[in-house]
Amino acid sequence: MSRISSAFRSFFSILFSGVLPEDIAGEFGFEKPKPLPPPAPAVAVSDGALQLLQILQRDSRIVDFLMEDISGYDDEQVGAAVRPVHADCRASLTRLVQLSPVFDGVEGTFQKLDGQKAPDAGRIKLLGNVPASGKTTGGTLRHRGWRATSVTLPAAGKADLTIVAPAEIEVE
Repeated sequence: MSRISSAFRSFFSILFSGVLPEDIAGEFGFEKPKPLPPPAPAVAVSDGALQLLQILQRDSRIVDFLMEDISGYDDEQVGAAVRPVHADCRASLTRLVQLSPVFDGVEGTFQKLDGQKAPDAGRIKLLGNVPASGKTTGGTLRHRGWRATSVTLPAAGKADLTIVAPAEIEVE
């Protein structure tokens, strides 16, 4: 008779409240499920890029500079505007990203490569008369390349990373 009573109580409890009574669950060896930990916030690959763009905009107004139509300005005016933007961008970048060259050689000199296999296209871009196989013993180093060895971005918090720069309204 106990099983029939438990069945009716279980049925109506689940029907009206959506949960199995704890005494019946314990009677049949079921334990109350432990609450799941909250899910980790989703981090998109673009978050870091947008955050870096926000910082460069905040520190040097790089987005404002790049979005400006400079075709009507003299070279002297553009040059005068570029100096502070360059200095501020460089300071921000060196503060946030540790960079090192892909090749620590002197540009314009011969750089030896492993001629047995084609170089990794993500690390080395071959220019000029490249063999169809992509295998070469080396060539003239035109650009040393850059590699990020570490990135230190501040915690984004709950900020909307899609807002690269907030609108500014001066109240008079």
